[in-house]
Amino acid sequence: MINRGNKRQDVFTETADYEDFFRLLAKAMDYVPMRVLGVCVMRNHFHLVLWPARGVYLSAYMTWFMNAQIRRYQKRHGSTGLGHIYQGRYKNFVVQDDAHLYRVLRYVEANPVRASLVACAQQYRWSSASRRYTPEGLEYLSEWPIVRPPNWLDYVNAGIGADELSALRESTRRGTPFGSAGWTRWIAEEYGLQSTVTYRGRPRKKKTAAFSPFE
Repeated sequence: MINRGNKRQDVFTETADYEDFFRLLAKAMDYVPMRVLGVCVMRNHFHLVLWPARGVYLSAYMTWFMNAQIRRYQKRHGSTGLGHIYQGRYKNFVVQDDAHLYRVLRYVEANPVRASLVACAQQYRWSSASRRYTPEGLEYLSEWPIVRPPNWLDYVNAGIGADELSALRESTRRGTPFGSAGWTRWIAEEYGLQSTVTYRGRPRKKKTAAFSPFE
């Protein structure tokens, strides 16, 4: 999931802007339970990898979260009534809960490295690669539905191939599922989605349930 500043303008300009974002990730759980698997907050956009529980709708969570985050931003910067902060509705896509989920999480946590902000992901202060807690020490991250490799950060910092990066960006842009060819077709049929596949990954022997339900 991604949302960008309106006209790609900077949204996170002060330390307090970033810290409030992480505070709200923890606070949101009291209102709309959501499992957060990964996050990266950049100056003009943010990424979230979410795992909704059965019966919990992504739209309800994001409505609460975005409204709370925008209110705090406007209050701090005195910008109430001065136009939109974000470019519009967030973009999201469904991910298969196998190696494709690893690729999405790596894509998110390696974002600051691709932007040449840091040499390795764990050096960046505002992502799940280095920050598991809010400024007050509350944990906002949940366990993954697949095993977290012990050498995870090595995997993140190894980089992403051009084909894989292109496929991830296409899924982000078009909302197409990200997974193996067979799984992608199945999910697209099940939920009425586009099913364009540009990166297939290792074939699966059988179909699996969607990692994240799509509305």
